[in-house]
Amino acid sequence: MTTAVTDPAAPVVDASDGLRLIKPAVRAQPAYTLAVQPATRKLNQNEAPSDLEPELKAEILARVAAAPWHRYPEFVPRALAEALATHYGWVADGILVGNGSNELIQATLSVVLDRDDAVVAPAPTFSLYRLLTSVYGGRYHPVPFGPDFRFDVDRLIATANEVEAKAVVVNTPNNPTGSVLTAAEVLRIVEETDALVLCDEAYLEFGGETVIPRLGDHPRLVVLRTFSKAMGMAGLRFGVALAHPAIAREIAKAKLPYNVNLVTLVAAEVVMGHADTIARRSAAVVAGRERAIAALRQLPGLTVYDSAANFFVVRSHAMPARTLFARLLDEHGILVRDVSSNAGLEECLRISVGTDDDVDAVIAAFTRLYGETTR
Repeated sequence: MTTAVTDPAAPVVDASDGLRLIKPAVRAQPAYTLAVQPATRKLNQNEAPSDLEPELKAEILARVAAAPWHRYPEFVPRALAEALATHYGWVADGILVGNGSNELIQATLSVVLDRDDAVVAPAPTFSLYRLLTSVYGGRYHPVPFGPDFRFDVDRLIATANEVEAKAVVVNTPNNPTGSVLTAAEVLRIVEETDALVLCDEAYLEFGGETVIPRLGDHPRLVVLRTFSKAMGMAGLRFGVALAHPAIAREIAKAKLPYNVNLVTLVAAEVVMGHADTIARRSAAVVAGRERAIAALRQLPGLTVYDSAANFFVVRSHAMPARTLFARLLDEHGILVRDVSSNAGLEECLRISVGTDDDVDAVIAAFTRLYGETTR
């Protein structure tokens, strides 16, 4: 008996019979992807500039090794929820954990949106909000930023009321612009609309003002945090949603059971016990960000925008952004994010803040490239 071997490169039958069953709104949306490009300095995904300390990794691995791997982890990791409650200053019953905060964005929108429901968000912002709105059959209404990427709160509120938005999603600090909302501005959106307000604070450790202390007054407010950025756990995927306990219970219905694995649960608990280390690492990123912005602002032909996140945006006037992107990578080994195809970000690149050595390299590369334009 022989078994047929399928060549993975061989053409397959036409997929139209299956594709017709996929919702048209989903098929019309581009997938969330990012091409892998080798580089000496990887500054394109807003990751922590360095790995967790060896002693933290050793503690995590020792605890994981001692745990039973043939058993499911706790369905509701109560000890971790209590630790998170202490860390964030909220109640354990109002905390959900997820396989990254992206899963919690998905879960929240899935329990809120019916077909044709409206979602309002600033633009440009994290593309997943639009993608998930489309997947759930909703209508996405982007609201442009004001000058210098300032949130237009009045227009966000007016648009939400005009379209009877079911949800307003704000990312503060915002990806990719680094813009921030004050807590008072977020609360204005809650109080002056009828929408659920999903406040994504993925980059809050690097700047801005959290609205977590006001959760008790506003059951239509949900806050998201992540361990992927300041905590240095992007490879382990861990996110947190904080909400009124009654709302958290409903969002939990959309999460898959045992959605966070044992290793990640242990790692999150260990990292939570080293808040001083995380604060020190975050402070170093903020210092690097401010140093890079100050230096690049001295160069002609470049606009550098303020940021409260672990990245910042530059707009190139002296050469096309795609050319600048390619030269940074090819000539200097620096990989950044080309965001110039997005409305409002024409000729812009987003640069993650790396180590001190990375910051030095970015400053040197830009100085050389933009020095050429003035000769």
